[in-house]
Amino acid sequence: MDIKAFNTTLATRLGRDTDDINMLCGQLAEIIGESVSAGDSVTVASFGTFEPKKRNERISVHPGTGKRMLIPPKLSITFKPSVMLKSKIRKS
Repeated sequence: MDIKAFNTTLATRLGRDTDDINMLCGQLAEIIGESVSAGDSVTVASFGTFEPKKRNERISVHPGTGKRMLIPPKLSITFKPSVMLKSKIRKS
């Protein structure tokens, strides 16, 4: 399901305007991104937890040239689904 279909389905189930749902989802993604960038984890009840994960600096080899290069550290995001979400997926 793409984001447009998801937002339409959510708007229908909640009896809300699609524009409101688009704005809500956009703001939710922005808040999660800001919080994880700051090093905080974000838990959405009955859905799961978004957590920051720091990858350390490492040395890699370029496959085409064989040249060694330094890859800088970076912050990425991980998602851990809630027990409730896992059980709903297993039942379907």
